[in-house]
Amino acid sequence: MTETTNTVAAAIPTDIRPGLFRRLMRRKAAMFGAGVIALVVLGAIFASQLAQFPPDQQNFDGLTLEGAPMPPSATYWFGTDLLGRDLFSRLLYGAQTSLIIGVVANGLSILIGTAVGVTAGWRRGWVGAVLMRFTDLMMAFPALLLAICLAAIFQPSLWIVALVIALVNWVQTARIIYTQTISLAERDFIAAERTLGASDWRILRHHILPHLLPTLLVWGTLGISITVLLEATLSFLGVGVQPPTPSWGNIIFENQTYFQSAPWLVFIPGAAILLLALAFNLVGDALREEMDPTQKGRG
Repeated sequence: MTETTNTVAAAIPTDIRPGLFRRLMRRKAAMFGAGVIALVVLGAIFASQLAQFPPDQQNFDGLTLEGAPMPPSATYWFGTDLLGRDLFSRLLYGAQTSLIIGVVANGLSILIGTAVGVTAGWRRGWVGAVLMRFTDLMMAFPALLLAICLAAIFQPSLWIVALVIALVNWVQTARIIYTQTISLAERDFIAAERTLGASDWRILRHHILPHLLPTLLVWGTLGISITVLLEATLSFLGVGVQPPTPSWGNIIFENQTYFQSAPWLVFIPGAAILLLALAFNLVGDALREEMDPTQKGRG
């Protein structure tokens, strides 16, 4: 009995340790990504204090005499758009949209994917076969095309776009969790728990899910970048967040006709999208390398 208990205790995952943060701080790329994320989050939280003008205000002096957008200046740091609105203010409020959709949509996709993957990997049999064949069917559709179709069916809004992205992105999580659940279910400490008479729910709650937590944390961080890019793509195509709600994607969509005469209207929000996606990727890669023993030493 003592040996069995020790086996079960030794199975507690040690991937998330107090020293993880200190190790991440030694990675310059991860710290750069974390700094960018913190900067964007702070800008989104304090948008009302940092913005020089309301995001929808059409300023009287926001256009040239010819009716063209104003270039960056001391008054308008990032210039103005085609309606004379301050681009810097719209980017700050657009960060709120990108972060809300990124966190909400990615969180929902993680929950759905985890539920499907754990259920299929633990139950197996016909239940697992049906769930994974449905997952394969969803993966067969191009994610962007499926998202466009779903967004076109429903009236696009902030929460509808988040739901659409979640319904598209859960399949990758389900596949990863399914594979890891099958591997964990065959471990000795799971057999020991069953010998002790533990119920399925107790094993899932105390052993399977804690062991999946590092993977979910890494995939959740990496998935936010995918979500941000997909939201920007949908907004650019006109089936994402609708004006007047500012979004980095619909800012580019609204001002694409000024690509040559006012390139800052496209380059600045485009750079913001790429920088935020890169930041989450850098942090996610660092977490993966620190939590996955097979990856250590490869950086």
